[in-house]
Amino acid sequence: MEVRFADSFVAKARERSASMEQARTIDPLLLEYIYEHKLFKTFVPKSLGGLMLPLPEALRVFERASWIDGSFGWLVTIGSGGGFFSATLPPEQARELFGHDKAVVAGSGYPNGIARRTDGGYIVSGRWSTCSGATFASVFTANCRIAEDAEPVTQDTPYRSFAFLPDQVAIVRDWNAFGMRATDSHSIVVHEAFVPAERTFDITSPPHQGDPIFRYPFMAFAQTSFAAVTLGVANHYMEEAAAFAESKSADWAQSKPERLTALRARIEKQSAALAEASALFYGIVDATWPEFERAGALSPEQESEIARLSRQAAKVALASAHDIFPLLGMTALMEDHPLNRAWRDLHTVTQHAVLVANS
Repeated sequence: MEVRFADSFVAKARERSASMEQARTIDPLLLEYIYEHKLFKTFVPKSLGGLMLPLPEALRVFERASWIDGSFGWLVTIGSGGGFFSATLPPEQARELFGHDKAVVAGSGYPNGIARRTDGGYIVSGRWSTCSGATFASVFTANCRIAEDAEPVTQDTPYRSFAFLPDQVAIVRDWNAFGMRATDSHSIVVHEAFVPAERTFDITSPPHQGDPIFRYPFMAFAQTSFAAVTLGVANHYMEEAAAFAESKSADWAQSKPERLTALRARIEKQSAALAEASALFYGIVDATWPEFERAGALSPEQESEIARLSRQAAKVALASAHDIFPLLGMTALMEDHPLNRAWRDLHTVTQHAVLVANS
């Protein structure tokens, strides 16, 4: 199934970007669009009503969604990533939690919770930050260290993943970042919640589903996904910069001809640099995916190159924006202008640890 975004939807989404950001939550129209087109179920098996797209195709969906609006693209990407758990949970739980039309996961990979064994499962408490999509998630996942009665809980204590139902979770609305504002990336708190053993899982265990994506290295999956978001936001920024230059052409041709020439030249140069980084990024993904499907694994060299080119795409995107920004004047400083919003979204997504070279 090919995912396309109609021009009419793009226009409506862009019209709502500013109000979404002010409200710091996704617009209902965009959320309904995601449900209708199963975008949160990009990696959910077709037997559970998902799309199950190949990774190269899914990354292009993430990029296009992020080109439309940064927060929209981020939520599509993060929500899609939750589909991994449909293959790690026991099949009965997977059907219950992922089988309906509005299934979407929010959560965290950090082992910030404590789980104590009890009859039939665990009693769990913890707090986890930056859980994107928290306000509309149908299920939450988080990692918890397993507390044994005689052993203190330390950084070395083994941990396991847990799935929580919404009524077990309190949302702390603390997402106040300067970019990606409409992603509902709030903290969640769980206090003394009972989780049955069958709603726990190990992300590193063999998947219950045979689709290739469930064997893909999780770090490479995260790096490529977030790089795709970065490219989408950066391309939107470039388009807004070009439109701004065009809007100023008549005035600046007379009053600031050198600045207009410099701005146009930098946009052309940096657009080319971004296109080259994008081609290299998709080149490695497209080249390695068929081999991965056949072999069921990436070589260490392939994983290293995927990581390098994902981070390189983010680095080039950020550098390209920086090169252009000084020539945009006061307009680019106004928070309600699309240029400024794309600028802030770009800086926010590229702060993610998996895209930082020394992480």
